[in-house]
Amino acid sequence: MPSASASLIEGNLLLRALRASDQALLAPHLEPAVYAKGATLFEAGSEVTHITFPVEQTVVTLLITTRDGRSAETATIGHEGAVGGVVSQGRVPASTHAVAQIGGLTLRIEAGRLQEAKRRSPAIDNLLARYSDCLLAQILQASACNALHPIEQRCLRWLLTLQDRIGGQTLPITHELLAAMLGVQRTYLTRILRTLQEQGLIRVGRGRITVLDRRQMEGAACECHGRVRDHFEMVLGAVYAADGLDRLEPPPAEGPGGAPERRNGTVRG
Repeated sequence: MPSASASLIEGNLLLRALRASDQALLAPHLEPAVYAKGATLFEAGSEVTHITFPVEQTVVTLLITTRDGRSAETATIGHEGAVGGVVSQGRVPASTHAVAQIGGLTLRIEAGRLQEAKRRSPAIDNLLARYSDCLLAQILQASACNALHPIEQRCLRWLLTLQDRIGGQTLPITHELLAAMLGVQRTYLTRILRTLQEQGLIRVGRGRITVLDRRQMEGAACECHGRVRDHFEMVLGAVYAADGLDRLEPPPAEGPGGAPERRNGTVRG
């Protein structure tokens, strides 16, 4: 197994869950790829030639864009999953637009290579089938959430989903990007974030949102985040590593102007 792929495999929970023999089937065909923030993995209507496994803190969002240019998130995928023909079984036209929401490393495999590995290994086939079910559950729950729940709860659901995938309490997200994910105007979202900040749930900074009270956020959010997470855990096991979230340190205090407080000459946060 090439050393680069072997080390990166540990950064994706799906790949890491496979036995060494099954990893060995995939490793020669997994190629590292780096995506900048905002980069397109594939566009709606294009043929999906590769399946991409985000590594560590890389996060990909699946978007639906309407003819008038508006967009909304249908699924957010991080190191717990994969994007690109996972549900549809390979080289078929994409129904969504896939964008690197948080840029970074990924592992890619050509769709035909993955199909061959699935034919050779029932374990790989079973794992990806289970993940496909979980991804579909996330998409369906997001559709219901977008139709039925108020923007405040949808915003909290999305922030919790992102924190699940990157860990830590500071989320590198701009108002513009979050507004696009939720399908609302930035000015409207700014008012919503101000309300959530006044409630002591988050702290809004330039290009980032800090989670202040995860448990209260979960209580104030709709049930959609919890349902998706429970489904993942029932079908795939504890892919979100909730115990890791429980061990997070409190967010750093901010200095004047909202900058992270400096302690002992270093910037914390």
